[in-house]
Amino acid sequence: MSIQVGQHAPDFTLFDTDKKEVTLSTLRNRNVVLVFFPLAFTGVCTTELCSLRDNISSYVALNADVLGISVDSLFSLQKFREEQSINFPLLSDFNKEVSSAYGSLYENFAFGMKGVSKRSAFVIDKEGIVRYAEVLEDAGKIPDFDAIQNVLNTL
Repeated sequence: MSIQVGQHAPDFTLFDTDKKEVTLSTLRNRNVVLVFFPLAFTGVCTTELCSLRDNISSYVALNADVLGISVDSLFSLQKFREEQSINFPLLSDFNKEVSSAYGSLYENFAFGMKGVSKRSAFVIDKEGIVRYAEVLEDAGKIPDFDAIQNVLNTL
């Protein structure tokens, strides 16, 4: 079951591409945009993350940190981040625990892959409450970034 608006966001600690731990609860006093994506180096994921990259200043202006999460290894994510000049942290949920906690895990994905992060987005406010939740069943679609920014504007 996915996380709903109004719930406390499940806390987590994951490694980023610099091999440093990132813990959600340490980001209090800032809004957080969590974006789960299926796989690095794929077309739709690249489009999605590059859109966030290109508009990062608007998220910063809204006092929001952006975090990308996938089940890729941190080594794959590091290469992807470098190649695409991604300017926000990418976190490895290799063990699928965070994707599962957020209801953002495809049981069956393309080409027989199992346990891949669902394309989804969550806005978490400064108190750790989910203010926006979008979990997409169709991996070919991207989250509604206008709606995300509209929610951030109200926080």
